[in-house]
Amino acid sequence: MSPTTLPAGPEHGHVTFLGAGPGDPGLLTLRAVEALANADVLVAEHEVLDVVRTHARAGVAVVHTDPDPSSNPVPGTGTPQLTVVDGKSATVGVPVVRDAAHLVMEAARSGRRVVRAVTGDPGLDTDAAAEMLACAAAGVPFEVVPGIASAVGVPAYAGVPLRDAEGTDVRFVDARTASGRCWTEVGASDGTVVVSTTLDAVAAAAGELVSAGRKPDTPMTVTVAGTTTRQRTWSATLGTVAQTLKQAKVLPSPDGGRPVIAVVGERSAAAQRDQLSWFESKPLFGWKVLVPRTKEQAASLSDQLRSYGAVPHEVPTIAVEPPRTPQQMERAVKGLVTGRYEWIAFTSVNAVKAVREKFEEYGLDARAFAGIKVAAVGEQTARALIAFGVKPDLVPSGEQSAAGLLEDWPPYDPVFDPIDRVFLPRADIATETLVAGLIELGWEVDDVTAYRTVRASPPPAETREAIKGGGFDAVLFTSSSTVRNLVGIAGKPHNVTVIACIGPATAKTAEEHGLRVDVMAPEPSVHKLAEALADFGLRRRAAALEAGDPVTRPSERRPGARRRRSTT
Repeated sequence: MSPTTLPAGPEHGHVTFLGAGPGDPGLLTLRAVEALANADVLVAEHEVLDVVRTHARAGVAVVHTDPDPSSNPVPGTGTPQLTVVDGKSATVGVPVVRDAAHLVMEAARSGRRVVRAVTGDPGLDTDAAAEMLACAAAGVPFEVVPGIASAVGVPAYAGVPLRDAEGTDVRFVDARTASGRCWTEVGASDGTVVVSTTLDAVAAAAGELVSAGRKPDTPMTVTVAGTTTRQRTWSATLGTVAQTLKQAKVLPSPDGGRPVIAVVGERSAAAQRDQLSWFESKPLFGWKVLVPRTKEQAASLSDQLRSYGAVPHEVPTIAVEPPRTPQQMERAVKGLVTGRYEWIAFTSVNAVKAVREKFEEYGLDARAFAGIKVAAVGEQTARALIAFGVKPDLVPSGEQSAAGLLEDWPPYDPVFDPIDRVFLPRADIATETLVAGLIELGWEVDDVTAYRTVRASPPPAETREAIKGGGFDAVLFTSSSTVRNLVGIAGKPHNVTVIACIGPATAKTAEEHGLRVDVMAPEPSVHKLAEALADFGLRRRAAALEAGDPVTRPSERRPGARRRRSTT
């Protein structure tokens, strides 16, 4: 089978032209997510590949556009090549010598459900329009799922409303294709002009507007990488924008061909951007934060960090392996079925996974928990149980820890509890807090090693260099072992990196390894730790603004700069 051949599918094919928005994955519509989940083939512009492929089902054939930068540096300005990057029927990384329209048509005619994803909105994409016409001419059924256009979404994220209470006229111009007549018309207007252009062509677009009659002192904002955590916005005027970008050391640059959205107008609120810039003023905007946990463990924490504008980077510091002697675990699981236990207590997601795997090995499922009370140490562990089909009977109402679980655990009562035994599957290095507390409450405990934790393999060389070289803005340490293991597999974080610890014991371990702790959670919770880091970032930002200094990330400090110790 040739790399460009797609497997046969249902009898009738279908094409969905889908707008992926300007870059923020959260701006995909519900209909877009639904279409992606049902796609057999995904043909996406390179710029939005990561945005859309997350929602595609397993086994989908994924193809992305790969424009030749020497001829078509800007998406939507020509016919791109295609590169197959995933899919059972395709060879990874092999260039496809066909244009997008040909591949879309071929896949649809073979009965496949095709999603053609473009940046922004399909109605504003010239390639998508041509492909729609080709589908119509060939009788291939298609639909259009609108997306948020970059010309509208980016100014909203930059804090630049396009209309005011007086109903300002708004004009949209694509500087890459605009004619002289177009510039004359928008230049004669006193309304807001939204210009789609490239970084190195912004000054030329400003010059066109001045030549067409706009005053050189007309306010202007320029936004690059809009709606993403790489977004950056500069405020200037038509006459000063070239100098502003030069002083910001943005131009000249090899990245000058990057798409930008510029907003021009007296009433475009450009002068009020300091008050309206809600996105770039997030407390951790653009911060690259190292989270020493697996993606599964860090899911909710990483989502919380993203809500503060951060870019989380998960690095596992431990790996989970089966116990060296599995017999004890096997006996305990059989005891669950035979009625040996009144309770089973899960103190981690890994414990849930270990028991679930043993159940599957024996052909058991969640029904084996019938008649047994189930406890979970916290919400994350409870979610893992619910995914297994088990609703926990006990989750701490207060602190999510062994101590918090003991606070709510009932004492053994021979009248109401026919069995006095608790099954506690846990890690080989777990503390004795829960065991001792349960015994004190009158329970017998089968303390069973369900899994072993070992030091993870070192992360890629690029990540290690970023850790030691100051490429990360902050690192969150959620336990003493994460400190020891991270230093062991990757080295000490650079002295410009903000060190945040979940509690005094973890902070002490960090200091013993020569790290200065900047942030400490007010209580032992990963979410409180993230909140504390966000508060630190907010205070740091406010101090810079009050001093009249530019707001920078810790990694942008002068190498070797001394870091002030936080009192949090």
